[in-house]
Amino acid sequence: MSTTADVSQDLLPEVSEFLSASLQKAFVNGAWVEASGGQTFDVVDPGRGAKIATVAALQKADVDAAVDAAANAFEGSGWAKMPVAERSAALHRIADAVEARKVAFSQIEALDCGKIYEQAEADVQNFIDTFRYFANLAQQVNYRSVIGVQGHEAWVARHPWGPCGFIIPWNFPFLLAGWGLAPALAAGNTCVLKPAEDTPLSALYLCKIVQELDLLPAGVLNVTTGLGEEAGAAVSSNPKFRRMSFTGSPEVGRLVAESCGRNLIPVKCELGGKGAAVVFEDVDIESTAEKLVGAITFHTGQVCCDATRWLIHKDIYDKFVGECVERMKAVNIGYQMDSAAQMGPVVNPTQRDRVLGYLEKGVAAGAELVLEGGAAEVAGCGGYYVKPALMAGSLDNVAAREEIFGPVAYLAPFATEEEGIRLANDTDYGLGNSVWSSDLVRCARVAEAFESGNGWINAHNVVVHGVPYAGIGKSGMGGGVVSPETLNDYLRPISCVRPL
Repeated sequence: MSTTADVSQDLLPEVSEFLSASLQKAFVNGAWVEASGGQTFDVVDPGRGAKIATVAALQKADVDAAVDAAANAFEGSGWAKMPVAERSAALHRIADAVEARKVAFSQIEALDCGKIYEQAEADVQNFIDTFRYFANLAQQVNYRSVIGVQGHEAWVARHPWGPCGFIIPWNFPFLLAGWGLAPALAAGNTCVLKPAEDTPLSALYLCKIVQELDLLPAGVLNVTTGLGEEAGAAVSSNPKFRRMSFTGSPEVGRLVAESCGRNLIPVKCELGGKGAAVVFEDVDIESTAEKLVGAITFHTGQVCCDATRWLIHKDIYDKFVGECVERMKAVNIGYQMDSAAQMGPVVNPTQRDRVLGYLEKGVAAGAELVLEGGAAEVAGCGGYYVKPALMAGSLDNVAAREEIFGPVAYLAPFATEEEGIRLANDTDYGLGNSVWSSDLVRCARVAEAFESGNGWINAHNVVVHGVPYAGIGKSGMGGGVVSPETLNDYLRPISCVRPL
């Protein structure tokens, strides 16, 4: 396992200029605002452990003002009543503007969350694709559906709900901003986005572009930066929202859902995962090992839908594990802007300690360290690096039951198809599992038997625009994303009936 710190990509002048601001302000009602009490927080480059920005830490009164701005814009800006084709054109212009600045957004995203540059670039492309997808889909929706019932004239009309709140995490900040904002805006709603305090910069850069190009009326898009216990709590508890979306941990998701429940606000929660990969004896061992190692090391394992439990048929267990160990040892750990790096840092010291702590807890509970893992150092960088690790043993182990959110997979053998399915489903989570086999009939049978929102075949982390993506159990509730059902979530139906 090697490490590298050669930074081979210089920042664009516009990125350097953006980061050179003495204070990154929040964006409310079309203007840049500071916290009412002057509060701030620092944003750190996870690859170097050095500050890259100081950001306004909004308080409850500041967040409430942003929600008021969104509510006023819904009522008075014309956005909600704008012809669908005009709203869709605005979303396409946003996508075009981001695409024209794709390198700048990618550099900001990579620096902000420690994501390998190429992966950040893919996230920016996903944002672009998401905005275009919902801009097009909104023009295909039937906003007035006639219902044929005896003795009555009846139809359902669909309207935007109003101001919508979004709380997003630090692992996919720009991609997830797109997943939330695009369907809500396409349907005619107004938005308040609360990014994670670790990674607010790409959302703020988006607001900069939106403002400069005059792409949205004031108040339609608001970004409220701040700490979770202050700005995040203020978003989740505001009674003026009509829809709420939260992506993050089950623990915080419960708090958000509780706040929304008190205000009777529908909430969509996309939460954690402990996905399984069920690997049968007829796979191509080298190809499958390459794909699973690539999945668990992608964004340093900070992916909720990742395969973190590898269930491997007993007939190939030793050979498959050996292949994975060699591939994981060869992963090049480095600074996220280094073109040679294959895996970057985790997002902050807390996350590094969490990963290392689960290795210790897992071993203490009886797990075998197949590949040791541990802390990593990258020369010239003071960031938060860890090595990929493999553990094995009883699936009752804490490291096999709880979400680690790092480059750590837990291994166990199985003997029959029924056992593989049972072990995959033996979890409180239910986001995404995968089945690996050359027998596609078996693959389809197993995928349909998973107790999860997604069952993938000979691949993992497969999220496609147009296909519902959601979780069950501790992995989420309230509907999915990136599909027609998502757009419908942001349209309020009303049934209109006249007796004949």
